[in-house]
Amino acid sequence: MSDTVVVGLDVGGTSTRATALTLTGERLGTGHAGGGNPTSHGAERAAAELLTALRGALADVDPTRVAAGTIGLAGAGRLLADPQGRAAFDRAWHDAGLRCPYEVHGDALVAYASGTAAPDGTVLIAGTGAITAQVRDLRLDRIADGHGWLLGDAGSGFWLGRESVRRLLADLDTGRGLGALATTVLTELLGSADIAPRPRDTVDATIQAVTRRPPIELARLAPLVVNAATHGDPVATALIADAAAHLTESVSRIRPADAVTPLVLGGGLLTADTPLAAAVRDEIAHHWPDAPLRTAGDGAAAAAWLAARGLPEMTDPAALHAHLFPTS
Repeated sequence: MSDTVVVGLDVGGTSTRATALTLTGERLGTGHAGGGNPTSHGAERAAAELLTALRGALADVDPTRVAAGTIGLAGAGRLLADPQGRAAFDRAWHDAGLRCPYEVHGDALVAYASGTAAPDGTVLIAGTGAITAQVRDLRLDRIADGHGWLLGDAGSGFWLGRESVRRLLADLDTGRGLGALATTVLTELLGSADIAPRPRDTVDATIQAVTRRPPIELARLAPLVVNAATHGDPVATALIADAAAHLTESVSRIRPADAVTPLVLGGGLLTADTPLAAAVRDEIAHHWPDAPLRTAGDGAAAAAWLAARGLPEMTDPAALHAHLFPTS
């Protein structure tokens, strides 16, 4: 067992991270690369980033020692249904010197596994987008939201950014003075908080500044909302409360009201010390007071743990998880 190695990858839209572990939890190597999500970047580029991360993690490891691997990936189902995309990932795996099998799981499952070893529970993720998933026997079961910026992702970073602009436009329409959040958002979009003598000109310029960029870039305004709420801005505070309510509602779609299984919070908006994380924790505690509340951790290590669980020589997965995530 001491010679056996597993590999885990956490593949996102902006970064790819890989970890090589022994079955006792010793970290033998890590690798980092750019965004490797094939939905965002195409299969070939995603596979190239995957290979870069794998080579970093295996720089001091004989690839023949690796017995299994897991790739955590948003949109895993789309990759598995695309023969060309899967072939590109297979080539990257082979080019890294690996001959063992690997599994592809949704990033929601990996986030869940980074927060708890319990086989059943719920994970809520809020970053650029937002999704909730019910986990049964460490497999994704039911999913709520994750519908993308156009149709859903309520309470996400995109949602916060879009709503902050909508509040700004409403203030400009009515001629109200701009509060702290609106002033910051206007400055971010136009480079100045000055309002034209004809306010509609500022409205039109704001709309143009938003619409000439990809819609998802509105998520970059989310930190402005979080910061303004931290400093007591009433509009930002209200947006945070609304976002927390939306996120909790998505959980309630698939989680029974009397559930006592763990609930894991993932994504940058919920794992950092933010007003939104605090508001969501309060909402969760109100709706599921007896549920253990956990925070997602190292996704690459969680992916490696998922790979280790399937090996016959892995006799105590819970002990390995406790070693990797001592605060879970």
